[in-house]
Amino acid sequence: MQTDRSSARPPRSPHATAPTLLYARPGIVVTAERFTVGRNSWAVTEITQLWTTRGPHDRLAVRAVAVSAALIAAVGLLLGFTGGLERLTAGAYLTLGAVGLLPLLLVLLGDRWRPPAHELWGRIRGAEVLLFSSDDERQFGQVTRALRRAREGARLGGGWTDPPAAAPWRPAR
Repeated sequence: MQTDRSSARPPRSPHATAPTLLYARPGIVVTAERFTVGRNSWAVTEITQLWTTRGPHDRLAVRAVAVSAALIAAVGLLLGFTGGLERLTAGAYLTLGAVGLLPLLLVLLGDRWRPPAHELWGRIRGAEVLLFSSDDERQFGQVTRALRRAREGARLGGGWTDPPAAAPWRPAR
């Protein structure tokens, strides 16, 4: 414990400027110099390539589709081998056709209720790294745009100063 009211931190220069903040939400910070998600943090200059993709489908939805397709195929094979298909009525054939569409319906509903996450990937020191993942499309777009702006600012090297104000144009009289 320090009793002389000194600080463990070095004093801040009055001319030191805070890094330009491009995006900040709990757990996600994009500045002109760093990209931080949770406990991971990367220098913007280290990120050499960015691309976006969609993550894998929800495992529960994939399993539901696989199980329903397997059961429908098993019932069809069982009816085919036992000769039960010849004794079915037209209504039964229509019901089997409708049940055959169940896996397709499950795929559509699974992607609607639990869509695949949006993923932002980057190349850092030659390795492909998942930088950010979100199922919120709006937040994902904001983070991606902020990181692209930070990379553009770092690439140009001019910093984030405002352009000089120009004198208003006036026609010569």
